[in-house]
Amino acid sequence: MDKKKLMILDGNSLLYRAFFALPPLTTKDGVYTNGVYGFLTMYYKLIEKYNPDYVGVAFDPKKPTFRHKEYEEYKAGRAKTPDELLSQFPILKEVLDKLGVTRLEIDDYEADDVAGTLAKFGEKHDLEVIIVTGDKDYLQLASDNTTVLITKKGITNLVEYDKDGVIDRYQITPEQFVDMKGLMGDKSDNIPGVPGVGEKTAIKLLKQFDSIEGVYENISEVSGKKLKERLIENQQQALMSKRLAKIITNIPLDIELDELKKEVPDNDALIKMYKELEFNSLLKKVKGNSDTSKKIEQDVEVVVNKEKIEDIIKQVDRKKRLVLKFLVDGEYPLKDDILALGIKIDEDKSYYIDFEQLNLEETLRIFKEIIESNDIKKSGHNLKKDILVFLKHNIHMQGIYFDSMIGQYLIAPSQNKYSLKNLAYEYLTIDIKNEEEILGKGRKKKAFKELQLEERVEFLSNQLNVIYNIEQPIIEKIEVQNMYKLYNEVEIPLIEVLASMEYEGFKVDVDKLNELGEEFDKKIEGLTKSIYDLAGEEFNINSPKQLGKILFEKLELPVIKKTKTGYSTSAEVLEKLSGEHDIIEKILEYRQITKLKSTYVDGLMSVIDGNTGKVHSSFNQTITTTGRISSTEPNLQNIPIKTEEGRKIRKVFVPQSEEYKLVDADYSQIELRVLAHISDDEKLKEAFFTDEDIHTKTASEVFGVPKEEVTSIMRSRAKAVNFGIMYGISDYGLSRDLKISRKEAKQYIENYLSNYKKVKEYMSNVIKCGKEKGYVETILNRRRYLPELKSRNYNVRSFGERMAMNTPIQGSAADIIKIAMVNVYKELKTRNMESKLILQVHDELIIEAHKDELEEVKSLLKSLMEDAVELSVPLKADMNTGDSWYDTK
Repeated sequence: MDKKKLMILDGNSLLYRAFFALPPLTTKDGVYTNGVYGFLTMYYKLIEKYNPDYVGVAFDPKKPTFRHKEYEEYKAGRAKTPDELLSQFPILKEVLDKLGVTRLEIDDYEADDVAGTLAKFGEKHDLEVIIVTGDKDYLQLASDNTTVLITKKGITNLVEYDKDGVIDRYQITPEQFVDMKGLMGDKSDNIPGVPGVGEKTAIKLLKQFDSIEGVYENISEVSGKKLKERLIENQQQALMSKRLAKIITNIPLDIELDELKKEVPDNDALIKMYKELEFNSLLKKVKGNSDTSKKIEQDVEVVVNKEKIEDIIKQVDRKKRLVLKFLVDGEYPLKDDILALGIKIDEDKSYYIDFEQLNLEETLRIFKEIIESNDIKKSGHNLKKDILVFLKHNIHMQGIYFDSMIGQYLIAPSQNKYSLKNLAYEYLTIDIKNEEEILGKGRKKKAFKELQLEERVEFLSNQLNVIYNIEQPIIEKIEVQNMYKLYNEVEIPLIEVLASMEYEGFKVDVDKLNELGEEFDKKIEGLTKSIYDLAGEEFNINSPKQLGKILFEKLELPVIKKTKTGYSTSAEVLEKLSGEHDIIEKILEYRQITKLKSTYVDGLMSVIDGNTGKVHSSFNQTITTTGRISSTEPNLQNIPIKTEEGRKIRKVFVPQSEEYKLVDADYSQIELRVLAHISDDEKLKEAFFTDEDIHTKTASEVFGVPKEEVTSIMRSRAKAVNFGIMYGISDYGLSRDLKISRKEAKQYIENYLSNYKKVKEYMSNVIKCGKEKGYVETILNRRRYLPELKSRNYNVRSFGERMAMNTPIQGSAADIIKIAMVNVYKELKTRNMESKLILQVHDELIIEAHKDELEEVKSLLKSLMEDAVELSVPLKADMNTGDSWYDTK
């Protein structure tokens, strides 16, 4: 019969390891949770793998222990435990109580003494003992009946040591492990040991003399004069170090074995706590009486005939609402197969409309009227994908009411994923399978069409059910946080706008793209030859190792930075070497051109749609924490603008035919205008009312010269200060950007803030307010949570302060451009125009305008952008037209 098991966890060590292994995780309210989350993730894995009968978690006491009394310097010099970690101890202890796990904390003794005593207690009761820790000191407890699991590489890997394992690894017994610590000391605990004795020497001595006492009893036999002298000089210190390192295994623990039995968790309390801590993925671990195992009761009907579709349409028309979701066999709704349409009208019933048995085109035609009806509310998750399917079949969805992905994004803008699986955990405490769990991943990944019909039906109906049931709680949260206007008037209408932009795409002139590729190839060839000539030999320019040897060994340039693998040849290093040798400028130019060729010429060629000749970039609404839209496949927001070579890429983006022109409108200084509005600084506002050049005005005031005497260098430095201030730039950052001294940079910033006193006041107030509330807001009440503001770590806190200053500005600018996009799109549609909005890049909108509508487009675009919101300063949009994107800039 197998022995029963006792598992002992070192609470302090494992929480500490988890805290530093995981990135900072916080709840929406700014409570740090990464240590607790990591600990619990490991705990559940351990319970699943080892299935112990008894469990205990040992913690260090708050007060000093007997070791501190014996040696005052014990653990001295350790960095103070960060507040972000300290705050997680009471949370973990509360969770353990709700899990029904015994935790022990004994005055005067450390967690390892508690664990050591528990281990011997377990052995006496003929139990198999498993100790889990991040501290190697515990290896002295390994025996025939006790296994020590040591965390390796954070918390992901555990290395098992029984008695033989310790002997194999260290060539000494577990009992001798404490002697080894006595000899070599332990820097982490500030145990001194014998200076100059490391692990190898300690092991060698113990193999020869068995123990520290054996070493001193036979000191004359120790080889090596210096070693012998050190041992003699530090005898008392070595013996004391052994005492400090020895784990006490007989401390007074008033405990019975039954008290260590795994209790039935308080599931309801655990669920409540996991929800508060936003541990959605751990909710499914709560079993027994918990409601995590519940499923929403559902009746799903597979629809295979037109008569039933007519019946569904009548039901929708009566209820005036529906939840819908297409089952797309892939990531791209414009290209991939559409297998089914899921529809849910009320709580009790869902429909799976099967396009393997019904014609997709004909079926969607029947749905056209209700999909295009503004009176029927549509709900979904990532509705942009569904809108794209309808657009492909000339159906324009109206009446969008709820999108769970967009709603949750507003509530938690820094959340990692907005999957329905995560939302099901958070709002309904149920577990549904996501695509990866159903289809697998990597080479073995299946397509939906390879699954049984029953599996597809279950997957789609689960999605519909979750959307249906989380609609109300999400909308209520948005209302409570005063974001319903932002949600209803900006983010929801924007879904249709982005879908349309994605569907319309942007035409690429393939001939021009090929010409540009050839031009770049020639330049790369010429630069390669120049670099070889300057180096005096041929080598792989793309190899940092080979390039490092050329620059720092052959050409003997000053070494700026070294890495583990050799010399650093990063862009930052090369910039610092600029002017040291002609080869540096050539390498920088080579890198720039090769990147343009691979990323934009080759990259664009691979994503041009063969049917339309366009790129159909995917516009993402839920990626950035500030509210900005991002773009992928390809990333059109990243097309270079700063260099002439980079700008050439824009020449390949053209209208769809000669009947069209591109109209490009760009907000002028929108972030500075928002800063003027938010700070209410009269001096800053004045520049925008008089339509002065803001950078010249700032230069005049910062440098104390009349505007007409401002030089181009002064203006460019003032520009750097203007934009730097919004990002909370430091004197160090500004000095680096402008290549000036920190003293000079500091003076610029001080001059700026003394001139724009309300800006200084805003910066101070927004940080203070952010600390109090835990978040900052844009002019439309979009929130960004900033737990970093309460961090004791200077760098983390400084980052939080910069974000607190910048987010209301950048986020408000994002709100404004979104309002403009929605209004422009609606107006083009209302006027039934041929012209289409096709691209948004930061503060810029591009319309592909029909030549007959050109003047009308220019007029409406300018007025709608400038009237998007009412600020205390005017908004201004600069406009250009052209036959390519390049021409409009």
